[in-house]
Amino acid sequence: MSPDRPAGPPGLDLDRLRGHLDRERPGLLGDRPLTARLIEGGRSNLTYAVSDGTGRWVVRRPPLGHVLATAHDMRREHRVISALHPTDVPVPRPVLLCEDEEVLGAPFYVMEFVEGTPYRTAEQLASLGPERTRAAVLGLVDTLVDLHAVDPESVGLGDFGRPEGFLDRQLRRWGKQLAASRGRELAGVEELHAALGRALPTSPAPTVVHGDYRLDNVLIDAADGADGADGADRITAVLDWEMSTLGDPLTDLGLLVMYSVRLELPDSPVSTTAGAPGHPDPAELIERYAARSGRDVSALSWYTAFAWFKLAVILEGIHYRYTLGQTVGAGFDRIGDLVPVFIEHGLTTLNEG
Repeated sequence: MSPDRPAGPPGLDLDRLRGHLDRERPGLLGDRPLTARLIEGGRSNLTYAVSDGTGRWVVRRPPLGHVLATAHDMRREHRVISALHPTDVPVPRPVLLCEDEEVLGAPFYVMEFVEGTPYRTAEQLASLGPERTRAAVLGLVDTLVDLHAVDPESVGLGDFGRPEGFLDRQLRRWGKQLAASRGRELAGVEELHAALGRALPTSPAPTVVHGDYRLDNVLIDAADGADGADGADRITAVLDWEMSTLGDPLTDLGLLVMYSVRLELPDSPVSTTAGAPGHPDPAELIERYAARSGRDVSALSWYTAFAWFKLAVILEGIHYRYTLGQTVGAGFDRIGDLVPVFIEHGLTTLNEG
């Protein structure tokens, strides 16, 4: 790298990236040096914002030191946003997929940068005010309906997953995950897992499923006015498609409903946005989805209970790694205390259904 060129963040060699883009997409970049920053808040994959001083793009790649075959992951994310971009579902415009690990050390893809803010906490969402908060969350439901209205075959995603037996496989998968990542007794967790298995609902027709659909996985932008007073707030992009597949659409709704339940847990490292003034309650979200999609949501308590179970398993895994000294950072010492809370919510939700 030339001394006058800025160094990229770890995992992103800007000279190699420019060389590849110049070869594969000539004319895309201007003459100025590329700059980049790591976008915080991503999940398992790394996300970078890249600019040539005029245009902006986003690069997604697997985490550093990842030893598993990851070309499929990048290909999968790139494939689904490429398929959905012409539809009503807002996703970034894809630019290219690179599976040649010689370029950046791992497969990656590039997409256009989209303006917008991810609202991760109730405090952040509260800054919009009650009316805009309500509109934003209801817009999240409407976008989910749009996603589930896409015909997978018509956009080339007919073979994107195995919807037959989807719920049974999901329940078994997370049960195995729990068994592999716990080192303590957890009251009620076997009861919840078994009860979910006994009450397994019949899935509706399969759709493209996001897999982690919630407010902080979308970008919201005030399109026509900075203060949003004209009601111009809109979802500009749905992000983080790494868990997407073909399956039961109500799993997305159940997770969204779970994240819309207010958790009275002061100083919790895990939060929902439900405490923001104006946030619609779960019943209104369910009713809006049902009215707009036409789907039967009478079994949604199962899907919401399953979401509580899945998050309990994820949190227990984090807690287990923390006890082994494999995870460090603020808040991880309190994760273990949350697991029983999520189990209790799951049991209560299932019993009330």
